[in-house]
Amino acid sequence: MIPSTIPALVAHAAGHPFLGQHLRMGEGEYSGMACARFRNCEIGSAYEPIFDVSMHGIPQTLTSSPDSADRFGDELGFQAITQRLDGTAFEPFDAVADDHELVALDRLSRALHAINFFGGQRHGLLFLRVHERLLKSVKYDHGRHFSSVLISFGLNPARVVIELPSVAVAHRTFLGYLTKSYQLYGFKVAGNLPNAGHILSVSDMARLDFIKMDAGLALRDAMVKPLVGYANRLRIPLIFSRVADEAQFDALQQYDVRFVQGPLFATHDRAL
Repeated sequence: MIPSTIPALVAHAAGHPFLGQHLRMGEGEYSGMACARFRNCEIGSAYEPIFDVSMHGIPQTLTSSPDSADRFGDELGFQAITQRLDGTAFEPFDAVADDHELVALDRLSRALHAINFFGGQRHGLLFLRVHERLLKSVKYDHGRHFSSVLISFGLNPARVVIELPSVAVAHRTFLGYLTKSYQLYGFKVAGNLPNAGHILSVSDMARLDFIKMDAGLALRDAMVKPLVGYANRLRIPLIFSRVADEAQFDALQQYDVRFVQGPLFATHDRAL
């Protein structure tokens, strides 16, 4: 049994034919966390919290205690973000043109985030984005490889949420296939809605575990209340993402929104 600590998981990764070439323990200010080298850059993990704002009995307001994270409620989980250790802005999938390298980077970053998440004893669920190019690069059995890696580390795929991009959610048949494939290998699946109307296609082709919607778009189109109502009927948790400021947060609170995520709440905590 592998101890669920970052050093133990990194040590185990050393025996993996691919991960062993790239993963290592960080140094200096990054000591205590796992890091990786891809091409000529060093990357690490950061995490953006997803809050359940219904968990408090008092009204949620940002002015009540602006320095207290628990004013937002309990954390459903965290969305992993890949960062360069030198602080340079980094969009991993924009930096890779070759599809084979894209798959390699995705597998490396997922393993890195999982090691830092589980080894760091974080609670809740780990949300991992999947880039649309990756979905096209891997032809079948989506989730099989990553599930086998997690199980080999003694980690539970059921605590990982694979987050599908809006382009996948826009195609019913593809969404159904992807959702069933990832769930077959033990993962939960979230889908980003391209727009509010696409929530109507969720239930018949794919039983998603979570639905995500851009808060700014939903508020602009006056669709928050209908979205909340329909998601409740589907019994699928709805997460409003990209909440940018206090005004958006306060507006969402008028409609019994439960789960929120975005720059307003995020400190992009490193995995330390």
